[in-house]
Amino acid sequence: MSSSPMAVAVRSATVEDVELLHRFSVDLATYEDEPDAVTSTPQTLARDGFGADPKFAALIAERGSTPVGFALYTFNYSVWTAARGIFVEDIWVVPEERRGGVARALMAALARECVTKDFKRIDLNVLDWNPARGFYERMGFRWIRNWLPYRLSGEALAKLAG
Repeated sequence: MSSSPMAVAVRSATVEDVELLHRFSVDLATYEDEPDAVTSTPQTLARDGFGADPKFAALIAERGSTPVGFALYTFNYSVWTAARGIFVEDIWVVPEERRGGVARALMAALARECVTKDFKRIDLNVLDWNPARGFYERMGFRWIRNWLPYRLSGEALAKLAG
């Protein structure tokens, strides 16, 4: 945990942050024991997040002028609520800043975006072994026990499409 008394500031990521977003993504993948899983590059992040048709948005958390975490997210839509929501694809806090309010500041900024835009929910996935599950539950997130995530990708996706 940081011993710095400086507050955490959260701002929207810009195209100038793509190197940082990429580095944080690799750090997260390494933490999740998937160090070779990141195939994006700073260039693809610039194209996909900051071009004419952004595919994602991101927030950067800073303590002073030092980046200490990020959240990368997309938007979803629920026909049940007739409203959009935020899906948090990635959230990462540098290890020495954990338990210092960084993740809470990022999540609070996402919640403010939802409220401001009349979105109805924030969704995310957490690995079953991740100790952050308790953090999310203390904030009010609920594990949807009867829903199981499924994914179709790679060869199976290509086969089904063919």
